[in-house]
Amino acid sequence: MITPMRVFVLLFNAGTDNEGIHTIRVGDRNKILMFESEDDATRFALMLEAQDFPAPTVEAIDSEEIKEFCLGADYDWEIIPENSGLVIPPEINVEETDWKPDADLFDRQESQQQEPELSDSELDSIRRRLEGLL
Repeated sequence: MITPMRVFVLLFNAGTDNEGIHTIRVGDRNKILMFESEDDATRFALMLEAQDFPAPTVEAIDSEEIKEFCLGADYDWEIIPENSGLVIPPEINVEETDWKPDADLFDRQESQQQEPELSDSELDSIRRRLEGLL
């Protein structure tokens, strides 16, 4: 039996409904890089930021989960061994991503704008009616 291995991947909008995983494009294929070393993953993330890419989060995950995801999404994967040398992001990034960098923030701002605000007098009136129920 193969023992699951913890690897580090780069996620965008981690923990949101708009979460995305970093991939590199090789020909017409997407490839997920799985780093054995958290430090290597962090260095790669910093290099992406230096290319004006949105800041990714380095997340530890079971390599088998990533492989299953890749099989389902028809992606390739590559394990980057610890101390294998510096991995550098491609100079050219895709123009259009499958996720939107600030979509979660935009959705929150939009929903806040749609909620009508009550005036102080309306709030006082509601408060008095509620107190009257007690």
